[in-house]
Amino acid sequence: MTRKGLPGLTAQIKDKLIQQALERRLRQAEQGSNIAAPARPSVREVHVPEQHHSFRHHPGYQQIRIINDGAARLGIGSPFFKQHDGIAGAVTDIAGREYVNYSSYNYLGLSGHERVAGAAKIAIDQYGTSVSASRLVSGERPIHRELEQEIAKAYGVDDAIAFVSGHAANVTTIGHLFGPKDLVLHDELIHNSVVQGIMLSGARRLPFAHNDWAALDAILVEQRHQFERVLIVLEGIYSMDGDYPDLPRFVEIKRRHKVFLMVDEAHSFGVMGKTGMGIREHFGLDGSDVDIWMGTLSKSLAGCGGYIAGETALVEHLKFMAPGFLYSVGMAPALAAASLQALRVMQEEPGRVTLLQERGQYFLKQAREGGIDTGTSTGLAVIPAIIGSSIKTARLSAALFGRGINVQPILYPAVPEKSARLRFFISCEHTQEQIRQTVQAVVEESRRL
Repeated sequence: MTRKGLPGLTAQIKDKLIQQALERRLRQAEQGSNIAAPARPSVREVHVPEQHHSFRHHPGYQQIRIINDGAARLGIGSPFFKQHDGIAGAVTDIAGREYVNYSSYNYLGLSGHERVAGAAKIAIDQYGTSVSASRLVSGERPIHRELEQEIAKAYGVDDAIAFVSGHAANVTTIGHLFGPKDLVLHDELIHNSVVQGIMLSGARRLPFAHNDWAALDAILVEQRHQFERVLIVLEGIYSMDGDYPDLPRFVEIKRRHKVFLMVDEAHSFGVMGKTGMGIREHFGLDGSDVDIWMGTLSKSLAGCGGYIAGETALVEHLKFMAPGFLYSVGMAPALAAASLQALRVMQEEPGRVTLLQERGQYFLKQAREGGIDTGTSTGLAVIPAIIGSSIKTARLSAALFGRGINVQPILYPAVPEKSARLRFFISCEHTQEQIRQTVQAVVEESRRL
């Protein structure tokens, strides 16, 4: 019987040839095959612009270079990154010289206060310099909860949560709670951290005219039905202008349209209200009138970090789910202890708040009588001197520095060119004489320029 398919060969020879072919293939497999792999096709050379793979050519860095080089050609030194040699309050030491200081958020003079510093030192001895873990995992310390409970009590709400950064508190809270089916409406002068949070959330973002509750209401009438959750975000005191919103109007709007209201009290807590409890105390509102209270620990409370205060459901949600809390190391014990003690001192010594408000009003009055454009400032801790030219503003800041006054210029693009300004932060420790001399220096140096 013969096999089909290989004519002219006996079955024995055919079987032998097949066996040899199988053995050859087996040896090749065992040796990883000696057959050369087919050559890879040559990669086509692609031109990639330098700004796409070089930080030196990044458009943002190029903008910085243009501004700095232009300032240098005009003989204007950089007003930024001045090194302070000690505690920066109403006065500060820079390069061995004492300056009257208006570039610090130390509104109540509590950064460097003996009790505040002492509480921080005790916390270091007890808990170390770091909790070394996320609070959810193993970074929780009693000092964290003490601080949060005191903050909640100050606002008259259920609870609070402390973050390691005020900027991060806004970004992660808004970014986590809202999404692509939602809308966030904010004052056109809102802080960068709020804008970044909205971008992270994917929600639609609509700004409204500064402090214009009627404009907000009109937008909600037209837009509310198109979205699921809607958030309104305001500031207690706006850090560039020193004014504040008519909060009761916004509360009424939020209730009528069934939306959430968030107030960033970075610059208003410790500043507004008879005892410094913020814009809520100023208007006599309940804590529940606002859904999300936000604030920072780095200003009146002499520490570093941020907080969110509100109902239990809000705070528990953030503690277990917000990435900026869940995946971040817990606040350093010394910072939590410092802010907790600062809050207690503020409550025990309301005269600090009273004096801060008086000094702010005195500065505002002196400035306006001197013909300085202070915009819409209400004299509560933040008072701008609007100059209207970035070059002139930078030169004025330098001239004042030469006279022993430290105040930072706010230049384009941080504000519109026509709104370039000096920004004065007032402390309860500034004296009337310091303020009077400062305003006089601003007036004299402005005339020279």
